[in-house]
Amino acid sequence: MNITSQDIESNSQEGAYSIISIDPSNIDIIKRYRPLAFANEFHGVGQGNKSYLLGVGDTLEVGIWEASKDGLFASSDSANSTIPVVIDESGYIFIPYAGRVRAAGLSVEGLRQSIQKKLVGKAVEPQVLVTLKDKLSATAVVVGDVGSPGVYPLPLRNTRLLDLVATAGGSREATYETVVTLKRGNRAGTTRLEHLIDYPENNVLVSPNDTILLSHRPRTFSAFGAVKANQLVPFKTKSVTLAEALATVGGLNDYRADAAGIFLFRFEDTDLVRELRPEIANKLGNESSVPVVYRLSLLDAKGFFLARFFEMRDKDILYVANHPTAEFGKFLQIIAPLISNVSSVQSIGNNF
Repeated sequence: MNITSQDIESNSQEGAYSIISIDPSNIDIIKRYRPLAFANEFHGVGQGNKSYLLGVGDTLEVGIWEASKDGLFASSDSANSTIPVVIDESGYIFIPYAGRVRAAGLSVEGLRQSIQKKLVGKAVEPQVLVTLKDKLSATAVVVGDVGSPGVYPLPLRNTRLLDLVATAGGSREATYETVVTLKRGNRAGTTRLEHLIDYPENNVLVSPNDTILLSHRPRTFSAFGAVKANQLVPFKTKSVTLAEALATVGGLNDYRADAAGIFLFRFEDTDLVRELRPEIANKLGNESSVPVVYRLSLLDAKGFFLARFFEMRDKDILYVANHPTAEFGKFLQIIAPLISNVSSVQSIGNNF
């Protein structure tokens, strides 16, 4: 199969994909781009655990102090009692001498005041302290390749995705080989775990009933065309540049490669493509990602420097085009034995 640079460029004119040349004018734009599609997926959908109200299943401790050791809640050792309670399915708790007290829908302070009011006239100058132990009415599930998968209660303070992953024991594998999937209602988004660290906007707030899945997914890229080894290549480090990718597959084939035709195929974020090629912005549509072919020329030293700063991504396809004279080179390889044989016969004939 002989695919040349002209073939790739002519197909792009039909609208199947966009070709972007890697050059000094855009390499900085590509480097500084922040992939925030994950954060945008949950923008305005769920606002974290902003509800400070108590709910069914929450576990509390109610401490009651009295001014006299002869009070209802006093004992021989102290003038106070601590009562563990759980908000029942009706939203109530039971406190001796106060009876059933509505708790669901109240704040911790609201419940404290309600209990204290019900004890006035029964206990001796009662003072009440309510402590929230486990907020089981607001939970999130963490499963997959984590140290301790399970159901985790969300504290009253806002909890971010990395907070909950850390609470669940963290990832079992390297962060750059782990992806995080967040499921919230009918929405879902997936990103690399490292992107939660590198781009804090992706570290979104966790909302009650969220499901978080961590999966071990090693990154790879494919190499085809006029390179010395066509193969599927795993990433062995957190980052791999285009220069390192070419070196990994043995570099260009000296007899076939078009040094001006180094192509990299990937689905790129639409926002980045709009910034790189504003003249085609109206043709990109509303998709979050579009097919793009990056082109690099290694005909001069500048191309090698650019290759050092262009980072590979998971599932990239690297293709080195054949030089237009490659077919002629193949023809010469085919007829070379014949020419050699004819020359040998003529040499023998000349000796007689």
